[in-house]
Amino acid sequence: MAAGGGQGTMTLAFELEALKRLADPNGAFSDARRWSKYVGVVSEKPTYVVTNFTRKERIRQDFFSGPRGVEESLENVMRQFDTDRHVFVGTTDDDRSIAEEAGWEFLPVEEAADAAEWPLAGDDDPVEDPFEDDDGRDDWP
Repeated sequence: MAAGGGQGTMTLAFELEALKRLADPNGAFSDARRWSKYVGVVSEKPTYVVTNFTRKERIRQDFFSGPRGVEESLENVMRQFDTDRHVFVGTTDDDRSIAEEAGWEFLPVEEAADAAEWPLAGDDDPVEDPFEDDDGRDDWP
C-alpha cells in the first residue's frame, strides 16, 4: 500500500463477513485492485450467499471459495495465483488461525479499513440477513 516504487504483486482475499463490515464493499474492492493483482471473497457460507452478495454490490471477484472451506480455498488460491504476498482480511481469531494455517498474512478488517481509508458500516446497521428487504421498516404507521 506504500506509495511509489514497484508495488510487487499481492493477492487479497476478503472473508465475506469482513466485506459486509465495510460501508462500501464495491469501492473497497475497486480500491484494492490498485495495489492487488487478484481480489476475491472466501466464506464458509454456501456459494449462493457469496454470489448474491457480490452481485448485489456489483463486485467483480477474481476468485471465490465455492463449496470448499476457507482454509482449502486459501490454499487453492495460493497455488493458482502466484503473487509475492497473500493477504486475508477477516474478522475473527478463527480467521486469523485459518490464514496462518494456509500460509497467508492476516489483516483484521478494521486495520485494513483504517489503512486504506475505507469507511466501516455503522455498527448498528443490521448485517445479519442479506435476504431481508431493506425497505421493509416495521416502525412505519
